[in-house]
Amino acid sequence: MEALYYVLLGSVLMAVLGYLKTRYFTFVAQAPGDYADAPGEALDLRRHLNGPIACEGVIYGPTGRVTSRFVGDFEAEWNGNVGVMRERFTYDSGEVQERQWNLTLGNDGRVRATAADVVGEGQGVQCGPSLQLRYRIRLPEDAGGHVLDTTDWMYLAPNGTIVNRSQFRKFGIKVAELVATMRQKEPV
Repeated sequence: MEALYYVLLGSVLMAVLGYLKTRYFTFVAQAPGDYADAPGEALDLRRHLNGPIACEGVIYGPTGRVTSRFVGDFEAEWNGNVGVMRERFTYDSGEVQERQWNLTLGNDGRVRATAADVVGEGQGVQCGPSLQLRYRIRLPEDAGGHVLDTTDWMYLAPNGTIVNRSQFRKFGIKVAELVATMRQKEPV
């Protein structure tokens, strides 16, 4: 009987530790307010994601290994607080993917985002040099057609480059992660 008590106590302790780790010490534990007083320039989507943009990145699978590499060419334009960003990705497999984001920036830093493969509307917050955006994305049918919960974090580097880290989850389990940079192209 005493052994069962220790097994149950150990199970409860591990569950509590797992919750605390997830809540306070992982990627998903970040909050926009964590960056409110960060030094340096604040991220302004209308300025930093505007015009022609170059993107490079990698996608990691559930085991942490790189499963895909890509480059992207974006074109973003703003009319006041309403923006459109057209993305064209070319993957190492030769596959090409296009997406158009429709963005609305509130005066309080809140962001709404829609795209053809986004289920519903993405919600985000700009705060200091960062942006957090959460949305549900539907994968193409040839990739299973699954709907994944996505958390994007974008961080403005001192040179104006944006570093994007995204995690994709299904049933709360991380199934992929993306790391990319975005920077305005030099005029030709």
